Amino acid sequence: MKTLWTPWRIEHVLGNAPKTTGCIFEPGGHDFADKNQLLLYRGALVIVLLNRYPYSNGHLLVAPTRHVPNITDLSQQESDAVMEMVKKATTLLDKHLTPDGFNIGCNIGQIAGAGIADHLHFHIVPRWNGDHNFITVLADTRTIAEHIEVTFDRLSPDFLSLKE
Repeated sequence: MKTLWTPWRIEHVLGNAPKTTGCIFEPGGHDFADKNQLLLYRGALVIVLLNRYPYSNGHLLVAPTRHVPNITDLSQQESDAVMEMVKKATTLLDKHLTPDGFNIGCNIGQIAGAGIADHLHFHIVPRWNGDHNFITVLADTRTIAEHIEVTFDRLSPDFLSLKE
């Protein structure tokens, strides 16, 4: 049997993770990228973060910089920018992580499963054949094969090349 280590998730699994103040899609500062905040890209209209509690390795969050709860609240320019970034981010994940597929989508409203319902965001979740096994079903815990900081370092150079 192989041992799968995901120690950075234990605080989240136990419910002891520090509570954040403010909106995660509005990180402090003005830096284009910030590893401590898992911020890969900050532009005028869109932001990209690595999900701190990912469903799978490379799970990205793409959001408009403007705090809006619904896709219908976006201007055409914001909508275009968000969807273009979803396409670019998917391309970069495919290049660096070579998944077998992707789940891409957003949950609008708490009842639809949005964990952060007041700031619209899209999930880009790389998927591999057999990526989740019995642990997810029996223990409600997911295993992630690569440390999140290593994934950040892998993706960061290409996101930096998108700087406006």
